[in-house]
Order: sequence, then C-alpha cells, then structure tokens
Amino acid sequence: MSNGQVSEGTRNFTLSDDIFRQPGLDLCSQMVYIILKSFGSESNFPVISEIAILGRMTDKQAMKALQDLVDLKILPHKLFRRMVGDFQDDRLSWAAKGLLIFCKENPHIQLHDLLELTSQSGEDEHSIRNSLKELSQYGYLDEYPEWLQIVN
Repeated sequence: MSNGQVSEGTRNFTLSDDIFRQPGLDLCSQMVYIILKSFGSESNFPVISEIAILGRMTDKQAMKALQDLVDLKILPHKLFRRMVGDFQDDRLSWAAKGLLIFCKENPHIQLHDLLELTSQSGEDEHSIRNSLKELSQYGYLDEYPEWLQIVN
C-alpha cells in the first residue's frame, strides 16, 4: 500500500482519545474501554474472560476495570450487569446479594414488612439498611423505586 491507500479488506473505526484524558482511569480501564469500543455493538460484547485475554490482564483486573468504567459513568450499569450478572460484582457483600434476590422476588414489599422478616434471620435493621445502601450505591435498586425510597 502506498500513497495512503487502504486495502478493501481493512476495517476502519474511530476511537476518541478522550478516554486517555479521563481522570481516575488506570491502564486496564482504558484497555477495557478500547476493547469494548472495538466490538462496536453491545449485543456482541465479549465476556469477562475474553476481555481479560484481549487486554492481557487477569479476569479480576478486567472486572475491576469494568467496575471503574461504571463508577465513572462511562459504561452504563445495566450493560455491566448484563455482561457480568448480578452476583459477580465483588463490590457487593453477600448480605447485599441475598437482599437483591429478595428484591427481585418481592419488589413491592414495604419497609415495616421487611423489618419484621429480620426476626427470621440473624440480620438487624441496621444491617438491612446497610445492604440496601450498598445496592443503591452500585445502581442495583434503580429498577426498584419503592426500595430506593427506603434508602433515602
């Protein structure tokens, strides 16, 4: 190829260099962003293990990079959840994950009913509220407005 010609089989895509100026992103997060951008469509995004291989990092580093992209609002939380599932997010405690299961099965329960159920477990009101705050902090309660009201 000469004179700036591009062969017909070449795939062109544009990638903003803004990701390199984003404060708080490490090299792994930048690489994961580039990998996701190169796939073009959310419907065919790779799984964590593929991202790790492509980015030459461990699965744990790839997961942390995805979480950083979500925390900085570069990657939508719903997309993150679809990629990793509800229970692979290691930012959540087991108590919060268990409460998330309960949220899915009982989306309209009231706080007083929830607190009555604490007598059936070793959890107290404080730990339930902490788990709800944790779920809220990481975007897991966005689809449960009743639960978000309990947290606030």
